[in-house]
Amino acid sequence: MTDLCELLGIEHPIFLGPFGGLSSVALAAAVSDAGGLGGYGLYGYDGDRIRSTVAALRAATSRPFAVNIWLPTGDEVAPNPQHTVFAQALEPFFEAVGVEVPSRPDRYLPPLDEQLDAIWESAPPVLSTVFGAPSVEIVDEAHSRGIRVVGAATTVTEATALADVGVDVVVATGLEAGGHRVSFLRPPEESLVGTFALIPQVVDAVDVPVIAAGGIADRRGVAAAFALGSSGVQVGTAFLATAESAANDAHRDAIRTTAADATVLTRAMSGRLARGARNRVVRAIEASGTIARFPMQNWLTGQFRAAAGQQNLGELQSLWMGQGAPLARYATAADAFAELLAGVPPRL
Repeated sequence: MTDLCELLGIEHPIFLGPFGGLSSVALAAAVSDAGGLGGYGLYGYDGDRIRSTVAALRAATSRPFAVNIWLPTGDEVAPNPQHTVFAQALEPFFEAVGVEVPSRPDRYLPPLDEQLDAIWESAPPVLSTVFGAPSVEIVDEAHSRGIRVVGAATTVTEATALADVGVDVVVATGLEAGGHRVSFLRPPEESLVGTFALIPQVVDAVDVPVIAAGGIADRRGVAAAFALGSSGVQVGTAFLATAESAANDAHRDAIRTTAADATVLTRAMSGRLARGARNRVVRAIEASGTIARFPMQNWLTGQFRAAAGQQNLGELQSLWMGQGAPLARYATAADAFAELLAGVPPRL
């Protein structure tokens, strides 16, 4: 099998999870400079913002990095008159942070073609995708521009679908992982496979390098991932708690104080299933039973979540984190990377 580090031009098989809305150039660059693969989430970014972000990443590090996009699944809801109904249901949260209830926008997300055009122009070293298998045309176009492609799977069937279209690397994501469940062939509630069960089965099913993700936060998790046959690890929560991330103090504190059994899978904040702390806003929205479809719900809550983040109000934010959150004890990205690296077996 192709050597992962040689394939991507990195020294160590440690990936930074790409955070939608919480990525920072500083954190991605720190992981890349340490010899891993820094990741940056481009969720919601239009073409101009993608170009400027890739330029900023290039200015911050001379090493390879990855940018991540969400593929459309076909069931996204467009702005419609129901927007007002769901916006008004969230009115108490807008009032709590002192912002007006938002009116209906022209669009919730930029089209995929706009994002891809910017990516092709910017040519980042690595493109990663979630919520689907990229088309063969996308993979071929990336390869023609020298861009490696990484896909994310939550089941063995999804992993084989990714390998079939020619991705270079598969990230196998166990149910322990924080943030959105990126399932795409079956509902996420029917795709909840734990990391220990998922990794060896994916390794057996595909002939490309497999990266383990979900619940990995220290050298023990890294060593276990390699014992299961993975070629590397992707870590999110442990890096999200460090000083270089875009998380605020309330989010970092929540990561360090939330027990492994206190996270929850919920659709409350975005309309899609995601793992995070069950704080006040999650409890209230779940109790209301009024949750818009994606991306309407994500756009709406995003309007008060942004203000809550600026005000350091953790109870009104999306406190995404995985079940390994209590292990996220590192002040800096360098500290986290050094601990993870200690679990990587010597290369033969």
